Amino acid sequence: MTSPGTLLASKSLHPKKQFGQNFLKDPSTGRMIVDRAKLSAEDIVLEIGAGLGALTLPAARQVKCVYAVEKDPQVAEVFQTELAANEIHNVILINKDILTVDINEISEKENRKLVVLGNLPYNISSQILIALLNAKQSIDRAALMFQKEVARRLAAGPGSKDYGRLSVMLQYSADVKKLATVGAHLFLPKPKVASEVIGIQFKKNIENPVADEALLSAVVKAAFSTRRKTLKNALANISIKNDAESIKNILAHAEIDSARRAESLSVAEFVALTNAFFSYPD
Repeated sequence: MTSPGTLLASKSLHPKKQFGQNFLKDPSTGRMIVDRAKLSAEDIVLEIGAGLGALTLPAARQVKCVYAVEKDPQVAEVFQTELAANEIHNVILINKDILTVDINEISEKENRKLVVLGNLPYNISSQILIALLNAKQSIDRAALMFQKEVARRLAAGPGSKDYGRLSVMLQYSADVKKLATVGAHLFLPKPKVASEVIGIQFKKNIENPVADEALLSAVVKAAFSTRRKTLKNALANISIKNDAESIKNILAHAEIDSARRAESLSVAEFVALTNAFFSYPD
């Protein structure tokens, strides 16, 4: 792997803040992340934010095919040159914003669930995660790098100040674990904080499925919209059945104290609360 500084300088380019670009410059870290993703020769990888190939090159040598998404056309051009220089021929470059890519279409084309890798652009990492959740039927697992504070939120449990909407929605659909910490000094440019790589294994079967996942999202969003309020007050922000009497009855049906706050509820309790909303008569 040629250093990012050398590759960018060859085209008189600089990292672009608007794209959230922080290029991983240590080849051993890229290999470590790929190793911990436990790739196989039959895997189809979707890489988000391919950049200059820090993850692409080691991944491509282990899998059947990599769909590498890179939004910046100038970086994508340098990336293609780097692939050619390393004689990598099983990478399909997608020069688009990941939020416009049809993940389900790629999975259907390959007739296989995808493995997602990525050093995510920090400025849209939450949006990307939501897009992956919406396409979870097409994804087996993921190894993704986030800012440390975001990674901690995703893995946080009830009672933690880091526990929030994304924690609940991700943990409902997947098992989450920390894979590695990556120091800020390993990037160009150096970000202000360290990063963490988390492993996400989407559940093949959810033991206690919610009646309506869209409703779960709405309930969780409303509950956390005003974290300091009790549930009976926070849920007034939901767009359905939000009169005080209905909310009181729904919470009672779910066996949840109305004086509790959102961060105290487990994922299972959010499922019970959502199901109580779902079954409550109009």
